[in-house]
Amino acid sequence: MPKFLQQNRELFALVGMLLAVVVLMSVLNPDRFFTPGNFRSMAFQLPEIGLFTLGMMTVMLHGGINLAIIGTANITGIITALIVHAVQPAGGEWAAIVTGVVAGLSVSLFIGLANGIIVGYIGISSILTTLGMMTLVNGTCILITGGSTISRLPAPLLLIGNGSVLGIPVPLLLFLISAMILALLLRRTTFGFNLYMLGTNPIATRFAGIDNARTLLFAYLLSSVFASIAGLVMMARFNSAKADYGQSYLLISVLAAVLGGTNASGGYGKVAGVVLAVVMLQMIASGLNLLGMDPFFAIMMWGVILLLVMTINHFLKHRT
Repeated sequence: MPKFLQQNRELFALVGMLLAVVVLMSVLNPDRFFTPGNFRSMAFQLPEIGLFTLGMMTVMLHGGINLAIIGTANITGIITALIVHAVQPAGGEWAAIVTGVVAGLSVSLFIGLANGIIVGYIGISSILTTLGMMTLVNGTCILITGGSTISRLPAPLLLIGNGSVLGIPVPLLLFLISAMILALLLRRTTFGFNLYMLGTNPIATRFAGIDNARTLLFAYLLSSVFASIAGLVMMARFNSAKADYGQSYLLISVLAAVLGGTNASGGYGKVAGVVLAVVMLQMIASGLNLLGMDPFFAIMMWGVILLLVMTINHFLKHRT
């Protein structure tokens, strides 16, 4: 086998699976799946899952997990919406939007900073840290909003989730730009090298002089940034912010990362694989929706697929 094919066999396998899904869904939905309208709809829905998956992948590369990404997204949207409503009457539309977005992103950075300090410098496991942060953030969201929806946002802000540039949806552009930035960080920077090495052997990296704690801090900051961008996209697409939006995305983000070739134990993963996995899962979700399947059936299927993929990966790992 040529070296190039051997090094990228997972990506070629994902491409093959993606083509199979396209054919299957086209056969099951011959008149509705392979249409410009359906693909445009997917282009607006896919970026939310994609951005969450990039955030999840970033921390999975060290063998961790971020259970707080959905809460981070929701509190970003809620803080942004609240600030916009508070500032707009006196400061004008654009001043309100800029102030709101900066405030929302600042809150998400604080969450990522807290996660990174607790995991990296204090040494608490990522699952316990982010579980606690998820509970804290979700509770804060409900406390701030009383469980209600904050809606009626300015039209320019809604372009983040519903606008297009040269016919390309703005959310899709945000996802693709984020994916390219993450790929460059992982493959062309010291941080990326350190993160991969940390996921492979944290003891060896410490003796090699790598600052493990600082690497983890930056990883969780980056994860929160991607989650906050997803939160802004959700808020803009729904024209509202609420404490319980996107709850199913947590499972799907883990599934997409694993399906895209990210090792749940850390040390390996490619952004290109994750992008292909996100596209494939979105096509499956759209196909099931066109078939009139219950949304809860789709969630059940994500769980089944996640367990199957992790089981297959486990056996393949121990046979090689």
